Amino acid sequence: MSAFAGQGAVFLRQNACMSAESVDVGAKSIRASVDSLPHWVFPPPGGFTADHFLRMRDLPRQSELIDGALIFAAPQTRWHSHTVSLLTAELRRQAPEDLDAIHGMTVRLDERQAPATDVVVVTAEAMRRERPDHYFFPEDVRLVVEAVLPDSAIRDRDVKPRRYAAAGIKHFWRVEQDDGRTIVYVYQLDPATGSYVPTGIHHDRLKLTLPFGIDIDIDLTSTGTLRRPPGPA
Repeated sequence: MSAFAGQGAVFLRQNACMSAESVDVGAKSIRASVDSLPHWVFPPPGGFTADHFLRMRDLPRQSELIDGALIFAAPQTRWHSHTVSLLTAELRRQAPEDLDAIHGMTVRLDERQAPATDVVVVTAEAMRRERPDHYFFPEDVRLVVEAVLPDSAIRDRDVKPRRYAAAGIKHFWRVEQDDGRTIVYVYQLDPATGSYVPTGIHHDRLKLTLPFGIDIDIDLTSTGTLRRPPGPA
């Protein structure tokens, strides 16, 4: 073997050793990165159950379980935050003594569904219950309200209403923003079909008799923080 060939063989062996060491270091780095991830990044076969989901305490805020899959919410807009605050406050103020309203609570619908609601009206008994204190059951709920954002449009318009209806929740509102105006779409459960039917579309003012007497000014351009900017002098 020539001296050149011998040097080449040594170089190849050294390079192979270095490559193997690099692969080993890279593999250890990947394992360390994976080990540092929260456990919920890796769903179990068949997806999460509601009971598993509701025991998790390190999830991002407003996480929810839909069809066994974890869903994470995008940051809220000012319109969404103000709409939820307004409706929660007015529903609490106008509800009869046996009902109450709260925002951002989970409802455990079934073994694979635990959606996070924007606003929910529940029985006063459910509100007083000590345990569980971080979710409700369908039988506690009289009304669910979802305010639609771009990232939640499909869920709020289609997936979640069907899940709420299947769980027997009688009243559902979908709130949307159209060209700066707030619109409330009102639905009621049809017991014959087990699905929601629309009962009204409301602009500016929401006046209903079910699930109780309700009269709310929903023109957010003239209420609270979302006022129309002043016109030219």
